[in-house]
Amino acid sequence: MQKKHILDGIRVLDFSQHVAGPTTSRLMAEMGAEIIKIELAPFGEQIRSIGIQINDRGVYFIQQNRGKKSVCVDMKSEQGRDIIYQLVEQVDIVLENFAPGAIGRLGLTWEKVHSLNPNCIMCSISTFGQEGPLSTLPGYDFIGQAYAGITSMIGDKENGPYIPIAAMGDTMTGAHALAAINGALYHRATGGTGQFLDISLVDCYFHCHEMNVGLISASKDGFSPNLPGRHHGTVGPLGVFKSKDGYIILIAILRRWEDLCRLMGQPELIDDPRFIDDATRAQNQEILTPIIEAWLQTQESDESIIQLLGEKHIPVAPILSIEQVMEHPHMRQRGTVRTVTDRGAGSFEMPGTPLRFSAFDNDLDLQAPYLGEHNQVVLRELLGMDSDSIDDLTEKGVLLNEPLPEN
Repeated sequence: MQKKHILDGIRVLDFSQHVAGPTTSRLMAEMGAEIIKIELAPFGEQIRSIGIQINDRGVYFIQQNRGKKSVCVDMKSEQGRDIIYQLVEQVDIVLENFAPGAIGRLGLTWEKVHSLNPNCIMCSISTFGQEGPLSTLPGYDFIGQAYAGITSMIGDKENGPYIPIAAMGDTMTGAHALAAINGALYHRATGGTGQFLDISLVDCYFHCHEMNVGLISASKDGFSPNLPGRHHGTVGPLGVFKSKDGYIILIAILRRWEDLCRLMGQPELIDDPRFIDDATRAQNQEILTPIIEAWLQTQESDESIIQLLGEKHIPVAPILSIEQVMEHPHMRQRGTVRTVTDRGAGSFEMPGTPLRFSAFDNDLDLQAPYLGEHNQVVLRELLGMDSDSIDDLTEKGVLLNEPLPEN
């Protein structure tokens, strides 16, 4: 039988919530894995009620949970925990992103998982990791970002640090977790057993530093990066420049610097000692930036600027709004922006999957689950329970489900 996608046949017991963990399982669902989303009774996943609601369906929840099956269970009950233990025996991966120790208090430590299913891979995602002096602190994306030294590199000296309104850390950590899981699956497939994966936002954020860590260490404290504002602090020109119509990103380092000087009609800048190399230009950006911006503002439009620079292979980009990105023909053609249709919320646009495979359809028809929608099918197919037993557990409150829409 032909596989529907690259992870077809992999089954995940997914306790994750919010963004980081659900990113991992969402990407796995996009790759054909079976995701059994365990939602804790009585309310289920916390983000079900966050953000815009259409017919009682949260758009935020739909984006993070398409393609997953929902089982809503009371893990504080003995019967609920027994259901979970039986499910662990039937899956390849257990995924969770509670605070460190929380999943253990629910009765599902790594030791328990490993005893139930030695081939199972367990992945725990957290802000600071499962151990260490900071591990018990409550954590969110921006908290991990601040501790990892990333926030200190966003903003300017006059106004201080800024935060980006995008879940970069959560999403990137979810992708790192996926990489670790896929590596663990390969290890198991080549003769290994299951193992525990400890993935943290702060580790992943710190992993994003391009050159600052090495420069600080190698310079023996002679280099200290600080809030760069609109421009790179080490090489230049590289940053945000005021243009004719607004702002653009311009990168004219290495050999592109000479191209820019000639294009601006100022070839004498090439040998100017103030701008003789990338590092010196960065040090003198307060002098250089007004020269570049004065030229940019004499041009016909930002569109003409981008075309002119592009013809000389000088990296340049407009700073697009989200609305502009959503309408951009490149993003439309690639599926970077895609339209999905939910059973309850109707059609709307959301980010497409960033993982593309030549051997498979990269846009599976997936639906986000209603709370407890798959209690019956999962427990019947995987645990052999009959409908009467499932109905009895529902009456006792061990299982919970919300009614499906009539249509």
